[in-house]
Amino acid sequence: MQENQPTPSRRGFFFGAAATGAAAAAVMALPGLPAAEVSVAPPKPAPEKGGGYSASAHVERYYKTARV
Repeated sequence: MQENQPTPSRRGFFFGAAATGAAAAAVMALPGLPAAEVSVAPPKPAPEKGGGYSASAHVERYYKTARV
């Protein structure tokens, strides 16, 4: 059996949490770094007759790979 392994302690946990928090704060405080911009495509309008199914690129790719 493995008796040489140290048991985890609360002190180690809090030390790791504090180090992670300090690193995150340092990254946020760095001047001159551009913020990441996320572009989101506008949603398609809902179909007039109901339904809602559309053959998107994802669906087309599935049909292409599912063919036998």
